[in-house]
Amino acid sequence: MPEQLENAIIDDTILVRQCQHGDSVAMGRLIERYQDRIYNTILKICGNSHDAAELTQDTFVKFIEKINTFKEKSAFYTWLFKIAVNLTLNYRKRRANLPMQSLEGPIGQEPDNVRAQLGAFLADETAGDPAVLAQDSEIGEILLAALGKLDDHQRTVVVLRDIEGMSYSEVAEALEIELGTVKSRLSRARASLREILEMVLT
Repeated sequence: MPEQLENAIIDDTILVRQCQHGDSVAMGRLIERYQDRIYNTILKICGNSHDAAELTQDTFVKFIEKINTFKEKSAFYTWLFKIAVNLTLNYRKRRANLPMQSLEGPIGQEPDNVRAQLGAFLADETAGDPAVLAQDSEIGEILLAALGKLDDHQRTVVVLRDIEGMSYSEVAEALEIELGTVKSRLSRARASLREILEMVLT
């Protein structure tokens, strides 16, 4: 485990224990540490900045309410992301017909250099990780628009695994599904993304 990550986990553990003893400063530090990541993850799943802001706030309200139930069987951030993802997917389920407006973009009118990079990516069968595309801001926007066309479950595994960089086991824990389900769902999601992105080049 990288030293920086190990230190962050240790630091989280200390802060969580302080929170469980009513330390509001420690709560504030954890909220500050994770609020941007939680917001960005929720935004990529729900596709609406206003809803993402509200769901982020709801996530941290739940964090405060439930911190004493955290038993350190997993990393704190995995537990926190589980809360965020559950709230977001439940919200999406209640509003099943809501469009992914914030993630929608004009696909199909890209400059030649962007089309060429997408073509090279799609031609390389080993380049399965969509995060490769996100390194270029223009291509990243196309990728986000393509993400918005996936169903909620496929989009969520791509966001957690390929964008947030969670391990397969962390994704499985956050989504409360089997490891094999994570891998098969991610494989289908990446295949769907390829199909969507291939349409850009036609």
